Amino acid sequence: MTSKPPESAFGRDLIACLESRPRTISPKYFYDAAGSALFERICALPEYYVTRTECAIFERYIGQMAALIGPDAQIVEFGAGSLLKARLLLEALERPRHFVPVDISGAQLLASAAVLRGCIPGLEVTPVIADFTSPESCVLPTPMFGRRCGFFPGSTIGNFTPDQASEFLSGAARLLRGGGLLIGVDLVKDPQWLHAAYNDAEGVTAAFNRNLLVRANRELGSDFSVDRFHHYAFYDPVRQRIEMHLLSAGRQSVSLGERKFEFLDGESLHTENSYKYTLDGFRTLASRSGFEPRACWCDERGLFSVHWLVAPA
Repeated sequence: MTSKPPESAFGRDLIACLESRPRTISPKYFYDAAGSALFERICALPEYYVTRTECAIFERYIGQMAALIGPDAQIVEFGAGSLLKARLLLEALERPRHFVPVDISGAQLLASAAVLRGCIPGLEVTPVIADFTSPESCVLPTPMFGRRCGFFPGSTIGNFTPDQASEFLSGAARLLRGGGLLIGVDLVKDPQWLHAAYNDAEGVTAAFNRNLLVRANRELGSDFSVDRFHHYAFYDPVRQRIEMHLLSAGRQSVSLGERKFEFLDGESLHTENSYKYTLDGFRTLASRSGFEPRACWCDERGLFSVHWLVAPA
């Protein structure tokens, strides 16, 4: 007897994941309300250099970035979270007209957008609950004044495989034609930085990783034994990426609907990749995807970069 197919995209993708070998699922499903809150905690951890380094770059060079975007712009943020970085940018821009944050986590997006509306007088804020990984599928309002520019901080581009990153950038170049994209990109570095960032002492990243299973149990009625999956993250220097996995602690079965899926001892559920780039490597990728790389800003230690890419009309 077969189970009724799951109605949600999460359910369908989790079934496909459990049916396959190796088992892998998109990291976008981390971000329910609990997962988004856990990620905000990760961003404040001492080991997690990404957020504070990128924010320092913005604070130092935000005037240059705003000048390149220009006045009266519509800003589209892909994968909007707390909107902290977006506020830094919007407050530096000359007469920003419209802010369109796009994210799959609707509850946090709407709450953050409501706060932002009261912070910048005259700014129209239109949150869009959608899967930002396919830019051209997002239904966005037409800019009424200046050009449309994208904002993609946090090195979320690293969660895509190189092919997926190229596909995202190609779609973004078409969506933003005549404008540009301001994008944060994590850099190749000493692996000790990376190991510490993804294996923090408080175990917040481990809880974030396991929350995928908590969400599945709550939303889909599965019966993952959450404590019987170990958080495991490591850097692959050949692929230049962090891999994050949930490893089965012993042989066990998981039910989803009327289906049962077996996990062997140590078997992996691959939950995330985070690719790291060299400056030249990312600029080459952007060029091949339809953008014209222009300015680039880095911190003094070379941990992180922010790029301004022009989308030809």
